[in-house]
Amino acid sequence: MRAHQQGLMANLLPEVTLDPAALGDNPLALFPQGPKQLRLEVGFGGGEHLAHEAHQNPETAFIGCEPFANGVARLLVDIAAGHLTNIRIYPDDAGAVIAALPDACLAGVDILFPDPWPKRRQKQRRFISDQRLVDLARVMPQGATLRFATDIDDYAAWTLSRIARSPHFTWHAVHADEWRQAWPGWPGTRYEAKARAAGRPAVWLRFIRNDVAAPRQQA
Repeated sequence: MRAHQQGLMANLLPEVTLDPAALGDNPLALFPQGPKQLRLEVGFGGGEHLAHEAHQNPETAFIGCEPFANGVARLLVDIAAGHLTNIRIYPDDAGAVIAALPDACLAGVDILFPDPWPKRRQKQRRFISDQRLVDLARVMPQGATLRFATDIDDYAAWTLSRIARSPHFTWHAVHADEWRQAWPGWPGTRYEAKARAAGRPAVWLRFIRNDVAAPRQQA
């Protein structure tokens, strides 16, 4: 980690770190610019997409979750350079944030190239699960969009099979090969470029939140 990044980790990160316990009933109150809506990005990697979205949508607040310090440090560089006040970072697993959010508060969720946990004994650790879809549905209103990208074919099939049996989400595709194309405005990321160079093109999936109630998971 470079000296500039180390400085940002020490000085800027405490200012933009999200405490899930502080979310309360109105997460938008945590942002100074009076945003109109809130989005969540799970696994932002180096933060290229999150910083791009925050810059292009200043009236939207963003929560980004990423447990790896190097990715957090890279995003802090973009936050500082772009004077982005509409991002809050949770440098750990996104599950704690989702559990703390109030009902129907997210305009959208992006899950970008999550850890595929490829070994058979590891697959139950994947972020997408039947229960996770219930948890996400609780914090998303009807019509909100859940976007999922992966370069692992098996993970794409895994996700689609769970969406197919979920009452809360519907796979949205306007034309047959839409899943092969990046979403409009996609800025590209280091991880995506690395995957393409290795011969692994990404899969881009969009799911729409249905009008079916989702209960809060009991502790």
